[in-house]
Amino acid sequence: MSSEANSGLVHQTEGQIDDLLGHEFEHEPVPISARRSAFSVTMVWLGFPMIITGAMTGSLLVLGMGFKNALVAMIIGNLIMFAYVGALGLIGTRRGMNFALIASIVFGKKGYVLASGLLSTLLLGWYAVQTGITGALISSTYGLNYVAMTIVAGVLYIGITFVGVKGLHYIGLASVPLFVVLGLWVAADAASTTTAAAIFSYAGNNGVASMSMGVGLTVVLALFIDAGTVTADFNRWAPSPRASLFATFSAFPFANLVAMLVGGVMTAALAVPNANPFGVDNMFGYMNGKQLTWLSILAFIFLYANLGSVCSHCLYNAATGWSRILGTNMRLMAVILGAIGIVVAAGNVWAFFIQWLSLLGILVPPIGAIILVDQYLLRTGARADLDWRAKPFIAWGIGSLCAFAVENLMPGLSTAISAALVAGIVYGAIARVESSTEKVARPA
Repeated sequence: MSSEANSGLVHQTEGQIDDLLGHEFEHEPVPISARRSAFSVTMVWLGFPMIITGAMTGSLLVLGMGFKNALVAMIIGNLIMFAYVGALGLIGTRRGMNFALIASIVFGKKGYVLASGLLSTLLLGWYAVQTGITGALISSTYGLNYVAMTIVAGVLYIGITFVGVKGLHYIGLASVPLFVVLGLWVAADAASTTTAAAIFSYAGNNGVASMSMGVGLTVVLALFIDAGTVTADFNRWAPSPRASLFATFSAFPFANLVAMLVGGVMTAALAVPNANPFGVDNMFGYMNGKQLTWLSILAFIFLYANLGSVCSHCLYNAATGWSRILGTNMRLMAVILGAIGIVVAAGNVWAFFIQWLSLLGILVPPIGAIILVDQYLLRTGARADLDWRAKPFIAWGIGSLCAFAVENLMPGLSTAISAALVAGIVYGAIARVESSTEKVARPA
């Protein structure tokens, strides 16, 4: 069979699958007629950050900052995320475009590949990290083979993503109630072993607060800064701006804060010296520690459903971005990228979690800040015209360099916030100088 025939057969098969599961609009705006309900988009977002990894992050914050300071970082960080993600999501809702299409307007019809490719690859990395965490927790708790459990998890998560945005809706319907019931039970049960005063006065691991407020904010922001930046992939499906903002609010601050508080309260209540949230000192380990067969079975199901939610979301973002870059189908890319992620996960990549957050805090926030300045202040309603737009790349580079300097010279400050503010200010300043220069050069 010729290559042309093979290509035709592939496109025909993709078209039949799209007809069955729904068109994902990888290369064009989502029309109003194809938008999903406000409830559906809310479930997509609600099921994303309400995860055990968020609880682990809450535990890390409480261990490093003490409960009171960690609570402040959680609240402020999530409110910042609401403003950032909500504003970016509104662009996607109003224009019906995914992140790659919006980035092509801001960075250029060819330049967008660098921004979209970076974020899509980082999100693929997150898929691998969370899949690896699934395999590691199942393996260490039940004595099952790590690689086998990782492969089972990865294949399951590919299947959810393959269904498309509908799959993200359905996994949210399964994951959110499980987390709410089990998470609140874990927090309440752990809290019953001590007093509220003791929880609030918890000063950190072994009584030492080693994490500054700036670093704490970066940890809160970096946990979902990549997915938050490509929020248009989800919010383009919202039927109205109001529905878009409500869906974002369900994630930040609500779902993300709930998840972090579950881990934070449990950690402060138990006050385990040298606790390891990515080992056994988390809500999954707590449930299995009760040594009740029914609870262990429920914990097993919960872990796969819960991390399946975040993994499928990350893989959906990665596949949407790369399908646009390569001119192919989201579902095909979900299978290919998912298989790559499984291989990476088997290499225990999730162990580099903190280093991953630091990388995101430096590279990602400038992208979102530049898009916000461009689409809200400078070029509202603009279309993709040039292949490359230099100004966004200059601002991106300066913002990231500033964040790198902050991390090394002023580690008490937030790299994520520094990167976003500097990049946005630089981009606006360059545009203003260019506009002023054009006015001066224009003949009277």
